[in-house]
Amino acid sequence: MAISRRYFLQLAAGAAAFPTMSRIAQARTYPSRPVRIIATGGGAPDTFARLLGQWLSERLGQPFVVESRSGAGGNIATEAVVRAPADGHTLLAFANAAAINATLYEKLNFSFVRDIAPVASFIRQPHVLTVNPSVPAGTIPEIIAHAKANPGKLNMASPGIGTGPHMAGELFKMMAGVDIVHVPYRGAPPALTDLLAGQVQMMFPAPVAVTEQIREGTLRPLAVGSAMRWDTLPNIPTMADYLPGYEASTWVGIGAPSNTPADIVDTLNKEINTALAAPRIKAQIGALGGGIFTTTPAEFGKFVADETAKWGKVVRAANVKMQ
Repeated sequence: MAISRRYFLQLAAGAAAFPTMSRIAQARTYPSRPVRIIATGGGAPDTFARLLGQWLSERLGQPFVVESRSGAGGNIATEAVVRAPADGHTLLAFANAAAINATLYEKLNFSFVRDIAPVASFIRQPHVLTVNPSVPAGTIPEIIAHAKANPGKLNMASPGIGTGPHMAGELFKMMAGVDIVHVPYRGAPPALTDLLAGQVQMMFPAPVAVTEQIREGTLRPLAVGSAMRWDTLPNIPTMADYLPGYEASTWVGIGAPSNTPADIVDTLNKEINTALAAPRIKAQIGALGGGIFTTTPAEFGKFVADETAKWGKVVRAANVKMQ
């Protein structure tokens, strides 16, 4: 049977439109069941994932359930998401450790930049060089001079090898040319306990961990690691004022398995950015130290890739090894 030219063109137009219509339909039906957000352990990824998971549940009509999986610096959680179906129903809440781990761990079963699709960023806070008040230094030039006059005498605490505070300290040591001993702990609380007691002299925590102690005068901040002054500590200078180019921050975001449809990624990005602009969410994040950080998926992907390259250089230069 002959097919008219008009009918043929209608069929061709319909076929060409089908992929677009399919993507639109997919976006409208997402999510079709509960979504798991696997957080790379407790702490910031878990906290902010629960905050935004509640928002996404309300907005998208399906539960967003947070599951915290600790171990191997977040690599166990990451691998679980890498192996999950790329349909938007399994997401990853991760922090800056992901950028460090890419070089810190010699053998990983995945490439974070290749295998995790960036969805949206949440927050970004600078590390703060904080010292015990017994340290005879109140500025960055003074702490550098003190460290150079007493090589190997200052101890720098961190929550563990390869953590953000550790790497912020290694970057400081490299750029300032000082010999400071790294003392890793099993988490931030015991490290801060010893810092307050004067068992160690310095640390690079996030502001939220030490704001109260700074206000009370039990710890002394010398500089923030952000490029500009931090709202929570407006009177504290930036490290870059003394070491140009220094930047060290902790950040949290959401990813998905690579090849997750772009329309699903865009839907999640739009909803998360809407949440970050909402007064209720802004107030809750402010109570946790602030630092709202909004990006498009492409911007966040470039940011993660740049952070991975940056911290890879520090890990190699400082010869940081997992024990």
